Amino acid sequence: MGRIFISAGHGGYENGALDPGSVAGGTTEAREMILLRDLIVSEVRARGLEILSVPDDLSMLQSIDWINARARTDDVALEIHADAFANPAARGACVYYIANNSERVKNAEQLLLALLRRVPQLPSRGAKPDTETGTGSLAFCRFLWIPSMLMEVGFLSNTDDRFLLQNRRRDFAIGIAEGLVAWAGGGSVPAPPPVSAPTYPPIDIRINSQIYGEKGILINGNSYIPIDLVDRLGIDLSRNPNVRRITYNNVVYIKAVELRDYQISVAWDSATRTVILRSILQICPGYIDRIMGHGNTSEVQLMMFLKNNNSQALTQFADIAKLYREEAALEGVNYDVAFCQMCLESNFLRFGNGITPTQNNFAGLGSAGGSSQAASFPSARIGVRAHIQHLKAYASTEPLAQEIVDPRFRFVTRGIAPLVPQLSGRWEADLQYGEKIMAQLRRLYESAGLL
Repeated sequence: MGRIFISAGHGGYENGALDPGSVAGGTTEAREMILLRDLIVSEVRARGLEILSVPDDLSMLQSIDWINARARTDDVALEIHADAFANPAARGACVYYIANNSERVKNAEQLLLALLRRVPQLPSRGAKPDTETGTGSLAFCRFLWIPSMLMEVGFLSNTDDRFLLQNRRRDFAIGIAEGLVAWAGGGSVPAPPPVSAPTYPPIDIRINSQIYGEKGILINGNSYIPIDLVDRLGIDLSRNPNVRRITYNNVVYIKAVELRDYQISVAWDSATRTVILRSILQICPGYIDRIMGHGNTSEVQLMMFLKNNNSQALTQFADIAKLYREEAALEGVNYDVAFCQMCLESNFLRFGNGITPTQNNFAGLGSAGGSSQAASFPSARIGVRAHIQHLKAYASTEPLAQEIVDPRFRFVTRGIAPLVPQLSGRWEADLQYGEKIMAQLRRLYESAGLL
C-alpha cells in the first residue's frame, strides 16, 4: 500500500507573485482548496494511510519537483482545483487523467464516484483525458513519475457549487479521501450511509401586519419564504444569481434576509415562530427616497443609531444629530437621508479614504480648483451645511436659504437627482451608491421602531 501526495491548486508563487487562482463570491480558489486539502489530509490519516501535503508556497513546477524528489514506487498524487467560467450556470466536478491510459481512466472514475456518493447534489462532468483541457495537456498528470490525476471539485463561479463547497466541505473531504484510499490501497470505495431527505419546521409569515396564507420554513436558524411571495411584493430576483434558492417539497424558497436589499424590513418573533416582513414604502409611499422633504426620526434616535454602529462616534461630534436636523430643515432637505449618507461616507464617523475628523467633511466633498485634497471646513456645523447644500444642489432648483459654503455647489446641474438612487454614478462612481444609502435608511428606521 503506497502513500498519497496531495496538492491544493494555486496559492504559490508564479512569476514572482502569489497566484490566488479563480476569484468569485468573495473568496479565492487557493483559499478554498487549501481548506479542503487540510480536511482531506485528516480524513485519509484517520483511515490509516500516510498522506503528504505539498507546501502551499510552491509554484506548479516546484510542486512537481517536490513530489518527484520524495515519491516511491507505489505512491499516487492528486491535485485539487476549482474551475471558473464566464457563464455562471456552468457547474460540476470532473477528474483529469493522462490520455491513453486505461488504468488511469478507472482510477479517475472511481475517485469521481467517491465524491459524488458523498455529495450527490454536485453534477458530474465525468472523467476526462488531459488532452480535453484548453492547454491540451496537464503538467501534473504528465510530469510526475508516479500515477497522478487532477480533480476539479466544482465551479467557484457557480453559486450552487460554491455553496456546496463552503457548507459541505467535510462531505467533499470524506468522499475524496475514500476515493484516494481505494486508489492507493487497491480497494473499492465504500458506500456512504443512507441519507434521508431533510425536514424543516414550518413558520408563519406576517407581511405588513397581515398573516400570509402560505408557510415559510426554518433552515439552520434562518427564515426562508416561498418565491411566490417575493413576486407578490413586486421584487424581481430573476437577474440576481447571488440570491440562494432551495427547493423543498417541490416549492422554491429564498432566505428572507435577502429582501433587505429591496426595501423590505425583516424581523423574527421567536415566541410565535413568525418572520415579519414590512415594506419600507408603507411609511410614506412615493416619498421615502426623495431627498427634499422632512425626516421621520428624532434627534435621540439618530444619536442611538450612530452610537450603536460606532460607540466612539459621539465623543468628538456630540451634537452631530442636532446639526443635521437643523441645517437640513433650513434648506428643506430630508435629514434622515442626509444623516444616513453621512454614516455611509464617513463609516459612522470613523473617516478614512484620506479624510480626517479635523476636516469636518462628513460626505466626502471634493475641493474646487483641481486640488487633490478633500474639502475642509472650519467647524462641524459648516461641514454639515456644505453637505446639505450639495444635496440640495442635486435634488432641487430652489435657491439656498444660507450663504454658499459648498465649494462645488456651482458645478452641479441643479435638480438633476431628486431621488436618492439617482445619486449613483454622480455623487460617487459606484452605480449602487444610492441603494447603499437606502439600505442605511432602512436600518435607521428599523432601529427607531418605524418599521
